[in-house]
Amino acid sequence: MADNISFREIPDDVRVPGSYIEIDPTRADQSLSSMPYVRLLAGQMLDTGTADPAKLILVSSSDQVAQLAGRGSQLHQMAVALFAADKTLPAYIIAVPDNPASETATGKIAVTGPATAAGTIYLYVGGQRHTIGVAVDDEAPDIATAIAAALQANLDLEVTAQAADAAVTLTARHKGFAGNDIDVRLNYYQGETLPAGIALAITPMTGGTANPDIATVIAALKSAYYVVVHPWTDAASMAQFEAELADRFSAMRQEDAHQFVCLRGTYGDLTTYGTARNSPHTTIIPAEFRMRSPCVIAASAAATATFRGSSDPARPFRGMVLQDIESPDENDRFTWDERNNLLKSGISTLIVLSSGETALEQVTTTYQTNSFGMPTRAYYKLQSKWTSAYFRYAWRNRIESMYPDYKLASDGTNFAAGQAIVTPNILKATTLALARELETAGVIENVDQFKEDLNIVRSIADPNRVNGVAVPDLVNQFDIFAAAIQFIN
Repeated sequence: MADNISFREIPDDVRVPGSYIEIDPTRADQSLSSMPYVRLLAGQMLDTGTADPAKLILVSSSDQVAQLAGRGSQLHQMAVALFAADKTLPAYIIAVPDNPASETATGKIAVTGPATAAGTIYLYVGGQRHTIGVAVDDEAPDIATAIAAALQANLDLEVTAQAADAAVTLTARHKGFAGNDIDVRLNYYQGETLPAGIALAITPMTGGTANPDIATVIAALKSAYYVVVHPWTDAASMAQFEAELADRFSAMRQEDAHQFVCLRGTYGDLTTYGTARNSPHTTIIPAEFRMRSPCVIAASAAATATFRGSSDPARPFRGMVLQDIESPDENDRFTWDERNNLLKSGISTLIVLSSGETALEQVTTTYQTNSFGMPTRAYYKLQSKWTSAYFRYAWRNRIESMYPDYKLASDGTNFAAGQAIVTPNILKATTLALARELETAGVIENVDQFKEDLNIVRSIADPNRVNGVAVPDLVNQFDIFAAAIQFIN
C-alpha cells in the first residue's frame, strides 16, 4: 500500500534507521523564461574552409566561421552581419559546397582615361568600400591594374578580380544565383567623385545559375527552436524549407522554427514573389537597392529581430537598426504606397531613419490565405506566430515541469495532500495561474475571458489523458494611431 505522500527516490519499505530526504526540483522552474531560440546560418563554403559539409556546428565569432567556411565565403559574410547585430544568442552554421553543375556570376569594370587630375576612386563591391589613388596622366590600363590590386587585397570580398587591358573582370567566389546579387557601384557617400578625365563603366554581375541541393541542410537540423537564415530563394529550395518548418511547428513535434531570406528586385519583382508564397514560417526582407548582398541583410535582420523576439515575442520591431547595412539612395527607396502594398504581398519592409541608418519597419510572414484559400491576417506579423508559439512553450513547460510523473484522477477524488496526483481542475488552476503571469508579462490580455473559455477535461476515450482548449487573447502591437482634427475658426 502506498504511503500518504509520494516520493520519487525513497521506497516505502526502508528498514535501516536514518533521515532520508530527497531533493525535488520540479517546483523550482515555475517562473516565465525566454524561449530558447538559436540562430542558424546555412550557406555556401569555399574550398579553403575546414568545416564538415552539411554538419551542424556551434560557432561564437565571424573569425571562427571564416576558418570553417573560408574567408570571404558566403557564410563568412553572413556571420559578420549576424555577430555585428547580436552576440548573445547561440549561433550555428551549416556549410554547403557549391553545386558543381552551377555557373559562376561575373561582372566587369571598363576604364577609360587618361586622368587629367589626381584624385581617388571610391569603389564599392558588396557594400565594402575600396579607395584607389589616381595620379595625373595615369592611363586606363594602369588604373584597371590598380583597381584589381585593391580588390585582390581584400580577402573578405565576395568576388575575385583580374585586370586585362583597360578592364577589370569580377568573378563571384561562389557558383550559383547569389552571385548575381553582388552589388558593384561608385561614389556612395556625399563628396565622392571620380578623378577628372577617367570614366568607369560597370557591367552588373550576372550569369550565376543553380543553387546547391539543400536536402542535406534539412537533414542536419536537430531538435531546437531555430531561426534559419539562408541565401537560396529559388522556388525549389523555399518549398523544401517551408515543408520542413511546417512539420516542425506541428503539435507532434513542437520544434518551432522560422526562416529569414532576403530578395533583391524591383517593387514588381517583390510583390510577384511574395504573393506566390503562403507560409507562416517565412519572412522575406527586401534588399531594395542596398549595397549589401541579400544574404547579409537577411542575417542582420534575423539576428536583430530574434534578439528582441526571444525575450519579448509581442513587442514590435519597428525602428530596430540593422548594423552596417547602408541605406539606398533617396531615389531608390520604396515609397509609402509601395511599402504598404509590399506588406499586403507578404514582404516585410525596411525604413531609413533620420540618422540615415537602415531599420526594421514591419516584419511579416508570407501567410496570406488559410487552408480554404480565404484571406487571413492570422500570421500577418511575425509577432503573432512567435507569441502563440511562446504561449504553447510556456504552457507545455509549466505542465511538464510541475507534473512530470504524476498519477491522474478525476475531480473530486479524495486523496491525501502529499500524493503525486493531478486532476483536471488542478491543471486548470495551473493554467490560469500561468495566464496571470503572462498577462503581467505583457504577452496576453483579457484573462477573465480566458478563464471563461478555458476547458480542461479528462478524456472519455483514454483514462490516462487530459484534453484541454485555451483561447489566449494575444497582446497586439501599437502600429498605427489614426485621428481626425476638426478645427474651428
